[in-house]
Formats: sequence, structure tokens, C-alpha cells
Amino acid sequence: MKRASWRMALAFGALVFLAGIGDPAMARAESKGDVNFIIGGKSLDRNDWDPDEKQGEFGAEVTWGGSRWPIAFATDLVASSHGADLLGNTINGQTSELAFGLRKIWEAGAARPYIGGGVAKIAAQIERPGVTEDDTVLGEWIGAGVFWRLGSRFNIGLAGRLSRGKVTLFGTEIEAGGTHAGLILGWGWPAKK
Repeated sequence: MKRASWRMALAFGALVFLAGIGDPAMARAESKGDVNFIIGGKSLDRNDWDPDEKQGEFGAEVTWGGSRWPIAFATDLVASSHGADLLGNTINGQTSELAFGLRKIWEAGAARPYIGGGVAKIAAQIERPGVTEDDTVLGEWIGAGVFWRLGSRFNIGLAGRLSRGKVTLFGTEIEAGGTHAGLILGWGWPAKK
């Protein structure tokens, strides 16, 4: 497994732990939150990432805090990648973002519109024939979406976010953030009554 993959696996494990899955105390009535998995895509700057500017993406948006807090903490992890053939040579590009910030979720019946923002550790890697280069930067993100609580805990909806952060790969400064869009599948606590 590549070093970047190990880092992503460790970060994902930490994210799951912070989400409260590893600690049943988070499911108690005095806290509330959501663990929403995102599957979708990330669009990067074509001038920087061609032919890998459209990448498939998977991640999680975790929102957690006190049941009476007007705004909650956001702890998110998203990763994207794409491989393409350019003149017979395979070029692979990938990014990951470990994001922290604040998120406001409104509860309008079953609908849960939300908005949030904060800082993100953005990592990028490009693999060309015989050479791989990666870099990491502290950037920023904003995001919004809506999900619906179906039944007592299940969430389904749409998410979007915009991230920014410039990295240096192969001697050139490029934008590693981008425009993200995806579908939400997740769950929330406490259970809706």
C-alpha cells in the first residue's frame, strides 16, 4: 500500500472514531450529530490537472456537538482520484482533504439544509511514468447541502463544497482544491422520535 493510502486509512479511522462510532457515549441524548458518506466527483482546474481534472470522489462529512448548540463542529475527509492515458503514458492524479470547521444544520421537518466552512489539509499527488510527486498545503473550504432524515436515523441528500489550496508539483504551483458535488448516504443521532 502506498504511503498516501496509509495516511488516508489512518485519517479515515480517526474520523470514524471522532464521529462517535468507537464511543457509544456520543449516541447519548445530550449530543447530536450526523455521519454522512459522500459519493460523487471533484472538478479541478483543467489548466493544472489535464487530463485528470474530473475525479471520482468518496468521503465523509461528520457533524457533532451538543444537542442545544446552535452550531456544531465539522470533521470531514474526502479523497478523489483519476487515471488517464495521454499519448500512451498513464498519468494518475489524486487529492485528499482532511477538513475541520463549523457547520450549521437547520431542522425543517425531515429536511436538513446546512452550510459550513473551515480549514483543510489538502494533499495532492501526480504520478507520471517513472516519477511521482506529492505536496500538502493548509487551505480552506466552504460547503452546503441538504439531506432528509428518513425513518429515525437514515439520511439521504445532496452535498456540495468548494475548497482552495495551492501545492507545488513538478516545480509548478497548482490549485489542489476544487468544486465537489455528491450524493449523501448516512445516519444521525439521536434517533428521531
